[in-house]
Amino acid sequence: MEPKEILLQLRTGRGLSQEALAEKVFVTRQAVSRWENGETVPNTETLKLLSRLYDVSINTLLGSPRKLVCQCCGMPLEDAILSHEPDGAINQDYCQWCYAGGEFTYHDMESLVAFCETHMATPEWPAAQVRAHMEALLPHLLHWQKHSDENSQE
Repeated sequence: MEPKEILLQLRTGRGLSQEALAEKVFVTRQAVSRWENGETVPNTETLKLLSRLYDVSINTLLGSPRKLVCQCCGMPLEDAILSHEPDGAINQDYCQWCYAGGEFTYHDMESLVAFCETHMATPEWPAAQVRAHMEALLPHLLHWQKHSDENSQE
Protein backbone atom coordinates (compact mmCIF):
# COMPACT_ATOMS: atom_id res chain seq x y z
CA MET A 1 0.00 0.00 0.00
CA GLU A 2 1.06 3.57 -0.60
CA PRO A 3 1.46 6.06 2.26
CA LYS A 4 -1.71 7.93 1.23
CA GLU A 5 -3.78 4.73 1.54
CA ILE A 6 -2.19 3.79 4.85
CA LEU A 7 -2.74 7.23 6.35
CA LEU A 8 -6.39 7.26 5.24
CA GLN A 9 -6.99 3.74 6.56
CA LEU A 10 -5.40 4.48 9.94
CA ARG A 11 -7.36 7.73 10.35
CA THR A 12 -10.74 6.29 9.37
CA GLY A 13 -10.08 3.11 11.35
CA ARG A 14 -9.72 5.26 14.48
CA GLY A 15 -12.91 7.16 13.63
CA LEU A 16 -11.07 10.47 13.28
CA SER A 17 -12.06 13.26 10.94
CA GLN A 18 -9.34 15.05 9.02
CA GLU A 19 -9.89 18.03 11.32
CA ALA A 20 -9.56 15.92 14.50
CA LEU A 21 -6.35 14.30 13.25
CA ALA A 22 -4.95 17.67 12.24
CA GLU A 23 -5.49 18.98 15.78
CA LYS A 24 -3.75 15.96 17.30
CA VAL A 25 -0.61 16.34 15.17
CA PHE A 26 -0.57 20.16 14.98
CA VAL A 27 -1.19 20.61 11.25
CA THR A 28 -4.04 21.95 9.14
CA ARG A 29 -6.93 19.86 7.83
CA GLN A 30 -5.66 20.71 4.35
CA ALA A 31 -2.30 19.10 5.15
CA VAL A 32 -4.07 15.87 6.14
CA SER A 33 -6.07 16.04 2.92
CA ARG A 34 -2.87 16.46 0.85
CA TRP A 35 -1.31 13.38 2.53
CA GLU A 36 -4.41 11.31 1.81
CA ASN A 37 -4.52 12.49 -1.81
CA GLY A 38 -0.86 11.59 -2.27
CA GLU A 39 0.21 15.16 -2.97
CA THR A 40 2.66 15.23 -0.04
CA VAL A 41 3.84 13.09 2.85
CA PRO A 42 4.11 14.22 6.47
CA ASN A 43 7.44 15.70 7.57
CA THR A 44 9.71 13.79 9.94
CA GLU A 45 8.36 15.32 13.14
CA THR A 46 4.77 14.72 12.07
CA LEU A 47 5.60 11.12 11.14
CA LYS A 48 6.88 10.65 14.70
CA LEU A 49 3.61 12.00 16.11
CA LEU A 50 1.54 9.80 13.78
CA SER A 51 3.66 6.78 14.71
CA ARG A 52 2.93 7.34 18.39
CA LEU A 53 -0.75 8.13 17.82
CA TYR A 54 -1.40 5.03 15.73
CA ASP A 55 1.20 2.81 17.50
CA VAL A 56 2.83 1.79 14.23
CA SER A 57 6.35 2.31 12.92
CA ILE A 58 7.29 5.18 10.63
CA ASN A 59 8.30 2.43 8.22
CA THR A 60 4.66 1.25 8.17
CA LEU A 61 3.37 4.80 7.65
CA LEU A 62 5.59 5.11 4.58
CA GLY A 63 4.39 1.85 3.07
CA SER A 64 7.19 -0.37 4.44
CA PRO A 65 9.87 0.78 1.99
CA ARG A 66 12.51 -1.26 3.83
CA LYS A 67 12.38 -4.59 5.59
CA LEU A 68 13.05 -4.06 9.27
CA VAL A 69 15.00 -6.59 11.32
CA CYS A 70 15.83 -6.53 15.00
CA GLN A 71 19.31 -5.08 15.33
CA CYS A 72 19.99 -7.39 18.27
CA CYS A 73 18.72 -10.84 17.17
CA GLY A 74 18.07 -10.41 13.43
CA MET A 75 14.38 -11.38 13.56
CA PRO A 76 12.14 -9.73 10.92
CA LEU A 77 10.13 -6.96 12.57
CA GLU A 78 6.45 -6.21 12.29
CA ASP A 79 4.59 -3.52 14.21
CA ALA A 80 3.09 -6.04 16.65
CA ILE A 81 6.51 -7.06 18.00
CA LEU A 82 8.39 -3.74 17.93
CA SER A 83 9.93 -2.62 21.21
CA HIS A 84 8.90 0.54 23.03
CA GLU A 85 10.86 3.15 24.91
CA PRO A 86 9.98 3.89 28.56
CA ASP A 87 7.85 6.87 27.38
CA GLY A 88 5.84 4.58 25.07
CA ALA A 89 7.49 5.63 21.81
CA ILE A 90 8.12 2.83 19.31
CA ASN A 91 11.72 1.76 18.81
CA GLN A 92 11.80 0.27 15.32
CA ASP A 93 15.35 -1.05 15.70
CA TYR A 94 14.57 -3.87 18.15
CA CYS A 95 11.99 -6.54 18.90
CA GLN A 96 10.12 -6.53 22.20
CA TRP A 97 12.10 -9.54 23.41
CA CYS A 98 15.55 -8.00 22.95
CA TYR A 99 14.72 -4.49 24.18
CA ALA A 100 11.98 -3.58 26.64
CA GLY A 101 11.39 -0.50 28.74
CA GLY A 102 14.71 1.02 27.79
CA GLU A 103 16.74 -2.06 28.73
CA PHE A 104 18.42 -4.71 26.61
CA THR A 105 17.66 -8.31 27.51
CA TYR A 106 20.94 -9.73 26.20
CA HIS A 107 24.22 -8.17 27.33
CA ASP A 108 26.53 -10.49 25.48
CA MET A 109 26.31 -12.44 22.24
CA GLU A 110 26.89 -15.79 23.89
CA SER A 111 23.74 -15.57 26.03
CA LEU A 112 21.64 -14.71 22.96
CA VAL A 113 23.27 -17.46 20.87
CA ALA A 114 22.65 -19.99 23.65
CA PHE A 115 19.00 -18.92 23.95
CA CYS A 116 18.45 -19.19 20.19
CA GLU A 117 20.29 -22.50 20.00
CA THR A 118 17.93 -23.93 22.62
CA HIS A 119 14.70 -22.44 21.30
CA MET A 120 15.17 -22.45 17.53
CA ALA A 121 16.68 -25.88 16.96
CA THR A 122 14.55 -28.43 15.14
CA PRO A 123 15.29 -31.83 13.58
CA GLU A 124 15.65 -30.01 10.23
CA TRP A 125 17.84 -27.26 11.73
CA PRO A 126 20.05 -28.79 14.44
CA ALA A 127 21.41 -26.76 17.33
CA ALA A 128 24.92 -26.65 15.84
CA GLN A 129 23.56 -25.04 12.67
CA VAL A 130 21.49 -22.55 14.66
CA ARG A 131 24.62 -21.63 16.64
CA ALA A 132 26.72 -21.22 13.48
CA HIS A 133 24.00 -19.07 11.86
CA MET A 134 23.64 -16.78 14.89
CA GLU A 135 27.41 -16.47 15.39
CA ALA A 136 27.74 -15.38 11.75
CA LEU A 137 24.73 -13.01 11.85
CA LEU A 138 25.04 -11.15 15.14
CA PRO A 139 28.34 -9.31 14.54
CA HIS A 140 26.70 -7.55 11.56
CA LEU A 141 23.80 -6.13 13.59
CA LEU A 142 23.92 -2.58 14.95
CA HIS A 143 23.50 -3.49 18.63
CA TRP A 144 26.48 -5.83 18.64
CA GLN A 145 28.61 -3.48 16.56
CA LYS A 146 27.94 -0.71 19.09
CA HIS A 147 28.55 -3.15 21.96
CA SER A 148 31.85 -4.19 20.40
CA ASP A 149 32.89 -0.55 19.90
CA GLU A 150 32.08 0.31 23.53
CA ASN A 151 34.07 -2.66 24.85
CA SER A 152 37.09 -1.84 22.69
CA GLN A 153 37.18 1.73 24.09
CA GLU A 154 37.34 0.53 27.72
